[in-house]
Amino acid sequence: MNTQDATALQQGQSADPFESEVARLIVGALSLEIAPEEIDPEAPLFGEGLGLDSIDALEMSLVISKAYGVQLRSDDERNHRIFASLRSLAGHIAKQREG
Repeated sequence: MNTQDATALQQGQSADPFESEVARLIVGALSLEIAPEEIDPEAPLFGEGLGLDSIDALEMSLVISKAYGVQLRSDDERNHRIFASLRSLAGHIAKQREG
């Protein structure tokens, strides 16, 4: 692990390149006033975390579909878990892309 990765982990941020990529995608798509590297990968995306709402979820789903070819459906009963945090979202996308 290099110094930058160690620093990111100490700050509670992602040292995972794919999580960082998804964070950049989210920040850009939603025009958030936060730097992608400031998103704690374990923090909730909705409510107390980033404070996103259902419209943000729809926008993220569209951008993720275009960028990665992964379909995120509004009627998926797993959405609560999928969108729980940056880490869970990135993990779901990565898993879907493998399959």
